[in-house]
Amino acid sequence: VQLQASGGGLVQAGGSLTLSCSASTTISGISTMGWYRQSPGKERDMVATISGIGYTDYAPSVKDRFTLTANNADDSTTVYLQMSSVKPEDTAVYYCKVLLFSSLGRIIGTYWGQGTLVTVSS
Repeated sequence: VQLQASGGGLVQAGGSLTLSCSASTTISGISTMGWYRQSPGKERDMVATISGIGYTDYAPSVKDRFTLTANNADDSTTVYLQMSSVKPEDTAVYYCKVLLFSSLGRIIGTYWGQGTLVTVSS
């Protein structure tokens, strides 16, 4: 599975930014696709994920500010992370991730995209 992420950059606090990530496979069932982020000296944490059946999960720190949506094509899925009311603490390298499950619920693949830097200025 190939992942192509884009959309990072510099944004002022209170502003908006949209990240996108395209996967070379269709996300279906309980498989998930989403965004994680990592700040210097910190662990990589989940920001938002969406499953193939449309269930979304958000980190408490971004809930009500970020929205994750997905668009499925025949052989690909693209997710969009709409970031609004951004804060300096949202500054991080954002990574796209795909987690594939078999029909029996077993993890069959974990894929990461290249990171994209989001910098929020105060």
